[in-house]
Amino acid sequence: MSVMASVIFQHTRALELLRAGSGNADAQFRDGQLEAIQAVCEPSSRVLVVQKTGWGKSFVYFIATKLLREAGRGPALLISPLLALMRNQMAAAERMGLVARTVNSTNLDQWQEVEEQVSSGAIDILLISPERLNAPAFVRGPLAQLNPSLVVIDEAHCISDWGHDFRPDYRRVGRLVRTLPNVSLLATTATASNRVMADLQRELGPDLTVQRGDLHRPSLTLQSLRIPSQPARLAWLAQTLPGLEGSGIIYALTTRDAVLVAEWLQTCGIDARAYTGAMDSGDRERLEEALIANQCKALVATTALGMGYDKPDLGFVIHYQVPGSVVAYYQQVGRAGRALPSAYGVLLSGEEELAITDWFIRSAFPTRDQVERLLEALEHGPEEGCTEAELLAQLNLPKGRLLQALKILSLETPAPIGKQGSRWQRLPAALQPAFWQRVERLTVLRDAEAHQMQAYVDLSFGEHMAFLIEALDGDPSTVGPPTLPPLPETVPDDLAREAASFLRRLRITIDPRKQWPSGGLPINGLKGRIPSNRLAEPGKALSFWSDAGWAELVKLGKYQTGHFDEALVEGCMRLIQQWRPAPPPEWVTCIPSRRHPTLVPAFAAQLAAALGLPFVPALEKVRDTAQQKAMENSTQQARNLDGSLAITGPIPTGPCLLVDDMVDSRWTYTVAAWLLREHGAGPVFPLALAQTGQSD
Repeated sequence: MSVMASVIFQHTRALELLRAGSGNADAQFRDGQLEAIQAVCEPSSRVLVVQKTGWGKSFVYFIATKLLREAGRGPALLISPLLALMRNQMAAAERMGLVARTVNSTNLDQWQEVEEQVSSGAIDILLISPERLNAPAFVRGPLAQLNPSLVVIDEAHCISDWGHDFRPDYRRVGRLVRTLPNVSLLATTATASNRVMADLQRELGPDLTVQRGDLHRPSLTLQSLRIPSQPARLAWLAQTLPGLEGSGIIYALTTRDAVLVAEWLQTCGIDARAYTGAMDSGDRERLEEALIANQCKALVATTALGMGYDKPDLGFVIHYQVPGSVVAYYQQVGRAGRALPSAYGVLLSGEEELAITDWFIRSAFPTRDQVERLLEALEHGPEEGCTEAELLAQLNLPKGRLLQALKILSLETPAPIGKQGSRWQRLPAALQPAFWQRVERLTVLRDAEAHQMQAYVDLSFGEHMAFLIEALDGDPSTVGPPTLPPLPETVPDDLAREAASFLRRLRITIDPRKQWPSGGLPINGLKGRIPSNRLAEPGKALSFWSDAGWAELVKLGKYQTGHFDEALVEGCMRLIQQWRPAPPPEWVTCIPSRRHPTLVPAFAAQLAAALGLPFVPALEKVRDTAQQKAMENSTQQARNLDGSLAITGPIPTGPCLLVDDMVDSRWTYTVAAWLLREHGAGPVFPLALAQTGQSD
């Protein structure tokens, strides 16, 4: 150890900080913690710490930061991927006496204050997301003034495109570190296979010192259950949760499933609450605090509640569906039992997960065709470049896929595109063949990882931990028997029937669109906000297309029998009785179709008769359009409908029920409602038999 490091690193002081930060006057360092702190205190060190969740990686960088600051060195920069993780890290840093501040998308009103504190040297540690490194104002402002002595990259596996949670902006971190002289670097993660570690060494430098610990979690009892049926899985949760000790997390693959599972458990008297990235940060923070305080039994969460969430006494982590890789699963299940003698990690497998995982794999990178169309649009666009809205109007690409392609391509070396202000421009560089080689390699890898997780599902009780450790290139020989007995696999038939009934009672809201797409509708000349007297009202859908409820009958009628079962009429009747749209509809109409000209009108007429209301075929399709499901973004979907619908003649003036079989983008309802209101109809209430998902 160098003289400088020995001055900075003091064992006694480090132990005092550990005890202050942990709130435990008798705390002792775990194996490897002290050595890691000592290594980080070396000038210009490069350290990668790979340790299981709960080992205490945050103590390493907070204690090292405090020691560096007390020795007169500069502050630390902590790059962290999730807001939930940042909130925990801020609280932990402050317990250790560090002045911690953050710059992120939720605290815009504090940015000026933080910048002033950076300038005055009042901050000990600044927390940012990797995306901040793509903000020129931040890089030229607070970051330039910070002059850090230590850069910490938390959840460093996100740098590696081998990792389960690759974040393109993390590539900027390695470039940043190479531009900062005499700065120590600490990268931490709980999940780094040999491939990931090799990738990190390429990105962060070959002189990276690796400290790797044992991955075994003896307190964690793992189990897997293959329960394909959605009602049966819901019933299993309702039956099992009340008997589990403490509180925990239930992970779902989609936002919709997180909300659905939480609602089901609430109907069963279990205090479970949905937690998704679609919520605002204040709501998410309140939910995190409620779980920490054991004020609810479970959060039903997407991966928005993942890396670094700090609740050491989580009694269980249950997965409603199988995630896409061992690395992702180990990261999430590792939240449980960190400070408990025993906890459960249970993986449920459902029939829908393969389609969801396959979608995630196929959408991880843009296709060759999409990239070629994007580069061509920029090549032939205006000299000053194109905005994202202009590109969406030109290209039939999903908005998320376009933004992803722009980001990924701009981070290539050399980059074929770049950004000036709000405009993207084509640069002279060609896209290198290595890009597509990497895409192909990673797609093959992720397919293999998904199959590996299916093999995990079929393991016998007691085999799971060794499987995970071996898959992560660890040593499985230390694994002993589970500390808890297996949970029951059977589900009472009556509870499964109740769950099936619940799926048929869902109240799915169709939110009205309130603004025409950027650039407007050329044929009808509609732009900007939609006037309130031309808007659709909030509507309802009877089912989710992918669920086991009414959607099975919707699929049967649309694709096999050519007519919708009368049971769907009864289901819609009950939905409307619960919904009670106000003012009550006085007539019924429907969305016309040239492909299935009688399917929806016949159903709408049946429903109108059951409601005792007249059915009026008020709309007609005046030109053929491409199928809406072939339109990939909001602008394309709206323009596909522009000028395609017309009013057939005089229509009633009262409020109406507007029926269609499926809803996705909501543009069909938006255009149809605008026309109906324009021609004198009262409030228009959309009703769909199934929601296939809501695009941007």
